[in-house]
Amino acid sequence: MKISNETKIGLMAIIGIALLILGFNFLKGHGIFKKEKRIYAVYTDVQGLVKSNPVVVNGLQIGRIENLDGGKDLKRIIVTVSLTKDVNIPKNSLAVINPNLLGNPTLEIQLGSSNEYMKNGDTLLTTLSGGAFDEAMKLINPVLYEVRNAVKSLDSVLTTITTVFDVRTKDNIKSILNNLNLATGSFVVTSKSVESLMDIQNGALAQSLRNMDAFTSNLNSNNTQLDSIMRNTKVFSQKLSAIDLQSTLDTLNIAINNFKAGAEKINNKDGSLGLLLNDKTLYNNLESTSNKINILLDDIRVHPKRYVNFSVFGRKSKDNYITAPLIDDSLKAVK
Repeated sequence: MKISNETKIGLMAIIGIALLILGFNFLKGHGIFKKEKRIYAVYTDVQGLVKSNPVVVNGLQIGRIENLDGGKDLKRIIVTVSLTKDVNIPKNSLAVINPNLLGNPTLEIQLGSSNEYMKNGDTLLTTLSGGAFDEAMKLINPVLYEVRNAVKSLDSVLTTITTVFDVRTKDNIKSILNNLNLATGSFVVTSKSVESLMDIQNGALAQSLRNMDAFTSNLNSNNTQLDSIMRNTKVFSQKLSAIDLQSTLDTLNIAINNFKAGAEKINNKDGSLGLLLNDKTLYNNLESTSNKINILLDDIRVHPKRYVNFSVFGRKSKDNYITAPLIDDSLKAVK
């Protein structure tokens, strides 16, 4: 099969165009045969950053800017970063735009210390840089750059002081000073009180020391009596220790056991006392005898002639005998 010249020219043109596109993309930093990882950063000012600007870490290029999209309002510009190298970027890393007076700005990633790394589609933390003017100032006149930063710091301090010392703050400071004056006056009064307390002649502390001195003098004068009391206490303790306490306790224990044995015999009806205390028949007999004695006494009181006759010609009374004790009239009167 013979290929025509026109077909050969067409194929060569197609191959050339493809090689041109691939070379152009290669020169722009696009990977041809490998898949690139993309991460993002969000700014309010990209400071002249454009597509294909390098992305560096510690001076080494690891990727490029693939796209910038700020929408219609351009308040939030999303920067798409295409990583051409497989590197581990901690999640707390910062993306900083570094302007360059002699070329295009670069996006520098300042590595963080986290153990978790950025994945495809994650968003970097961002911070604003000083800008191109600051970079130029730093290169041209470092002293003037430092003075300018010092003026900025001083201006911030003055702004803070102006904000703090408003009308309300001034009133608060005045109140603090008044309270400080009152505290100083109270301190003066307290110092006077302490001075009167520490007065050698009439102070309360001096009086307390004199009382303490008098007390110790009394103790010293009564030292002989205290020695006598201590000797008597010692003699008493010696006599107490000399008592045969064990034999006394043994004797007391024997007495308690004897008393306990006697009580047990009484409760067990052994002996006369036990029978007397525990025999109900004896109690009933005593009660019956007491009742009969009462009846006899009442009969003698009511019919004395039946038992004692003083009449020469009289005779004994043949009235009926009393069979139950009479009610005592004296007890009725008492009731």
